[in-house]
Amino acid sequence: MSKPVKKTNQAKAVMLGVGLDSDGHKRVTKGENFTLVGGSKDTHEQMTEKAIKINEKLKQKGKQLEDVSSEEFDDIAHSVGLHRNNPQSN
Repeated sequence: MSKPVKKTNQAKAVMLGVGLDSDGHKRVTKGENFTLVGGSKDTHEQMTEKAIKINEKLKQKGKQLEDVSSEEFDDIAHSVGLHRNNPQSN
């Protein structure tokens, strides 16, 4: 008899990308720890490329998305061409 598989209570991190521009097509792409929705063809392709590059960087570091701090994630995201948008408060 095989032993039952124990479920862990560790949270799974997921990146969610939302493209706000549209060309009339509905796009959804799911990959390893990311889901991307919306956007024009170009925007959706850019989001997909960035998410894949982030996953490659994580693998190079031997880490999972849920294992990195927000600062480390920001550094990785910046290294693939993303930047944090800090809107000015009124």
